[in-house]
Amino acid sequence: MARESVTPSIDHLVSTLGAARRRSRQEAAHQIARVAHEDVTSLRPFVGELIDSLYRPEAQTRWEIFDALGELALIDADAVEGGYEGAEASLFDEGSATVRLAAFRFLCRLGASAPRHSDLVWPLLDEAVQCYHGDPEYHDMLIALLEFARGDLSGAARDALVGRVSFDAKNGQSFIKGYSAQIITVAQDGGCHV
Repeated sequence: MARESVTPSIDHLVSTLGAARRRSRQEAAHQIARVAHEDVTSLRPFVGELIDSLYRPEAQTRWEIFDALGELALIDADAVEGGYEGAEASLFDEGSATVRLAAFRFLCRLGASAPRHSDLVWPLLDEAVQCYHGDPEYHDMLIALLEFARGDLSGAARDALVGRVSFDAKNGQSFIKGYSAQIITVAQDGGCHV
């Protein structure tokens, strides 16, 4: 006898993002992030609901959904551009470094997709780099910035990125100096379009 799948449908997971119970929302968001890594195209019809869930009070729901939206940005950045405002709010969430980093990664992926997106997200990325420089999540932020530098950036965003990390590329220490130098090299080479 065939065994029924115990994995909830995507429709059910997405509807659970609006559930009254925090734990239910977190579990649904976690499953959605897993789906995004396995079959991101199956989430395309639910972009609006995913973006709406960026305003849930608990950080885990938001960071899991940023992960999913980041995967979607790789295939259809225009569809997830509406997540910009939710990312801006979460980028400066004082209660969760994890949600700040997830919002930053999402913005880097969105910005890497097209020159107009790079111009949209750069002011937020720039502010975050200044705010969180040296914080524990800064290492991972630099990795995301390197991905951003490889993208299809406008000349203005590319120049601003180089300007922002130049001091650390010359005067920084350890991973900060190394990643900053890599970002400059990639940005000045024009990226390699993600």
